[in-house]
Amino acid sequence: MTAATRATATSLGVVAVAGAAAFAYGTFVERRQYTLRTATVPVLPAGAADIRVLHISDLHMAPWQTDKQEWIRGLARLNPHLIVDTGDNLGHRDGIPGVQAAFDVFRGVPGVYVNGSNDYFGPSFKNPLRYFMGPSKHTGTAERLDTERLEAYFDSLGWKNLNNRAATTDVNGTIIDFFGVDDPHRHYDKLERIPGALDELREEDDRGPRLTIGVAHAPYQYVLNSFVTHGAEIIFAGHTHGGQVCVPGYGAIVTNCDIPRKQVKGLSLWRHGFHSAYLNVSAGLGTSIYAPFRFACRPEATLLTLTARA
Repeated sequence: MTAATRATATSLGVVAVAGAAAFAYGTFVERRQYTLRTATVPVLPAGAADIRVLHISDLHMAPWQTDKQEWIRGLARLNPHLIVDTGDNLGHRDGIPGVQAAFDVFRGVPGVYVNGSNDYFGPSFKNPLRYFMGPSKHTGTAERLDTERLEAYFDSLGWKNLNNRAATTDVNGTIIDFFGVDDPHRHYDKLERIPGALDELREEDDRGPRLTIGVAHAPYQYVLNSFVTHGAEIIFAGHTHGGQVCVPGYGAIVTNCDIPRKQVKGLSLWRHGFHSAYLNVSAGLGTSIYAPFRFACRPEATLLTLTARA
């Protein structure tokens, strides 16, 4: 073996070892490093009391994930005024008891929710390399999940269903108009229903001033643009997993939708036309059971403190 051949073999060996180590870290360590991200957003009417919003997304819950369930229960110590759940709560046919174990502690706290595709269909194996070719496609063999049971549970908590709907509630003294859509990734969204739903809300309740919040699972640009057009001042979304696998110093490699990479997670400003809204995209707390790893992208929930505008 020549010196050049030995050097090449050594380099390949180092790369293989590094890759295996990164895979092991992402599988056994980082995907369980649940993290709370915090931010402050000045969107409330002048003089309004602060509102603590707990944004939770993409649990992909399987029944054996008791560490995730316990961590979520621990978030009750934050005393949120409002829960926003942006979907993909299920990750297994038997995931609902795990969701209940995680969320029962929040019973009575005002909340809103929308569904993601994984709240309708069970996970299936997908070639990870296909994500580089665009948003993931749907298979015709996915198992149908008990979405009605999941929604009935959220309703029992007192949370409002925003799947192609609107709702109004008073949160810590501020009137909030919510509107949302069913999962855009599955093309279940009905954006054309939003104007009428909002008009009906405001005809029945003309109290003011108020805040308008838009909620969707997948932050496709056409959805975000429509939300801004319809007056959303802050938008909540999930779906992206923050890229799930990121490169330190570069960020997400893919987004699984058409949102720009720089807005794949966290708080940013979404502009459309002459208007804009704050956008919070959660990197989520879970992964598919067929792709159980994260790298440079810890699982997260977000506590947003909404404050009065200057």
